[in-house]
Amino acid sequence: MEPGEPTEKGVIRSVTHIGTNRKHMTKDARPYIGRFAPTPSGPLHLGSLSTALASWLFARKVKGEWFLRIDDLDTLRCRNSHITRILKQLEGHGLWWNGAPYCQSRRVDLYHDMLSWLKTEGLVYSCVCTRITSRREGAIGQDGPIYSGRCRKGFPSISPERVAYRLRAPSGRIFLDDRHFGYLERDIGRDIGDFIVRRTDGVIGYYLASAIDEHDMGITEVVRGADLLLSSLRHQLILAALQLPPTSYRHVPIILNGIGAKLSKQNGAPPAHENNASANLTRILRLFAQRPPPDLARATPKIVLEWAIQHWKPDRIPKSLEIPLTPNRKISAHLLSNSSAVQ
Repeated sequence: MEPGEPTEKGVIRSVTHIGTNRKHMTKDARPYIGRFAPTPSGPLHLGSLSTALASWLFARKVKGEWFLRIDDLDTLRCRNSHITRILKQLEGHGLWWNGAPYCQSRRVDLYHDMLSWLKTEGLVYSCVCTRITSRREGAIGQDGPIYSGRCRKGFPSISPERVAYRLRAPSGRIFLDDRHFGYLERDIGRDIGDFIVRRTDGVIGYYLASAIDEHDMGITEVVRGADLLLSSLRHQLILAALQLPPTSYRHVPIILNGIGAKLSKQNGAPPAHENNASANLTRILRLFAQRPPPDLARATPKIVLEWAIQHWKPDRIPKSLEIPLTPNRKISAHLLSNSSAVQ
């Protein structure tokens, strides 16, 4: 992949609006290509499995392709053993992918090439601010803290290995017409600001790597959890900086645990064990309001997925950002009973 033709140096597009709308979305003859991109900091739980199932069904419903990408750039959090475990979980639930998995750790040279191009074009700048400084000096935007711009015009000389790089965000507005949640618009300077694309430890940032990958892999629609809805705006800014076409997005509700917190590894969500694959799949289908028959949980994963493809109705998925996990002691207890073997 190579970036598109640059415009004026240091300026991301000469337009007042950046984003995707429905006229840009995939309605042409291109085959549907989706993906699932877990971070291997632990095994999949019911929440991450729900995103995998949704993205898989959107692809398979139209006989499209579904790729697996492992977001393993953060070596402090990611483990090869977790990658192996995630692959086994997906296989056990019948969620097979096309081709070999992509691993971001093997694509670092591509990310650095793109970062170098952004540097040459003046679209990123180095930053020495700590998180504490950024939080203390930054404004509070509609969706969280905004960087103050302290390093935008330069700073005293310092070793290049000790700096982060931020995207030089343009002025204007950015919008997203999400295929599930609809229209979202923000003021770039007031609500987003300049954000990190490479950390001080040299690790390429999530926004840059993911935006590059979606384009390079030919993804026609990104299906993922609603907690990443606002991240899509930053991905669009990266693509605009690289003069690449925008990506289409569809965000699905995230699943909350019994106390109203997102199911996550940090919150101690138990692994989705493949021994309970059919029960896990049908439970997710119920949470997405797909109305599977009660006896489907006793079928094989293959039969569950065949039913799901045939009956998949995206318009039934709740429009809320979150879905509470209805207590189900039998399934929860069974998941927990197998978690010791997974750990």
